[in-house]
Formats: sequence, structure tokens, C-alpha cells
Amino acid sequence: MQDHKPQSSNRIKDPDEWKTGDEPMTGAQRSYLQTLASEAKEEVPEDLTKAEASRRIDELQHRTGRGLENSQERGPNER
Repeated sequence: MQDHKPQSSNRIKDPDEWKTGDEPMTGAQRSYLQTLASEAKEEVPEDLTKAEASRRIDELQHRTGRGLENSQERGPNER
């Protein structure tokens, strides 16, 4: 009989554990960061990694109130 443990999702891993976390941020991350940064009246460096961008998105979502409507249903880094 096989043990049926739930598989963990890559979407809820800490960005520091991502295999591709040191790659440049994606276009989608850049676009969303620009939106959040504009609302927060902040600048975003253009050379962030995927992991850095994810952490910055989480921070700016918290500061701007965006993303809070689903925060109880999703993990902190789920996109």
C-alpha cells in the first residue's frame, strides 16, 4: 500500500529555496511591481531576481492593501 502524502507546491516555497530564484525577475513580476510601486510612491530597482521581486511584491502588497482579499486562502508567495 502506498503512502498518499500531499505533495508540496512550488508556489508556497520560500523564495530563497527556489531553484530559479537567482534568475532575473519575470516580465509579469516587473509589471506588477511597477503598479504596486506607483501606488506606494516608491521606486523599484530594475535588476531584481525572481526571489527578490517576490519578496518585494509581498511587502508592497501589504503596504498598499493589494492581495489581502485572498491572503487567507493562499500562501505568502503564491502567484
